Amino acid sequence: VQLQAFGGGLVQAGESLRLSCAASGRTASFNRMGWYRQAPGKERELVASILSTTTNYGDFVKGRFTISRDNAKNTVNLQMNNLKPEDTGVYYCHFRPAGSRTDYWGQGTQVTVSS
Repeated sequence: VQLQAFGGGLVQAGESLRLSCAASGRTASFNRMGWYRQAPGKERELVASILSTTTNYGDFVKGRFTISRDNAKNTVNLQMNNLKPEDTGVYYCHFRPAGSRTDYWGQGTQVTVSS
């Protein structure tokens, strides 16, 4: 499985960004996809994930982010609104095939939110 992430960049607080990730290779239709992030000096944490139609968000999201997926294209998108400086970090696309404990990670994309 290969994951290619798009999006990210530098924005000001209160602005929006959209991240996208495309999975290719041996992917199945039923799998978990999502996004994690890691800030300098901190552990990687869940931002959002989606399995079929079930979504899961980190507590810090608080309605600001929306995750969605296109099964036909094996892509997952993360719409991030009202960004805050504390959202700054490297965002990693994540993929776990159905019934597997193997995790696949994208290359990471930098998100920087200035105050």
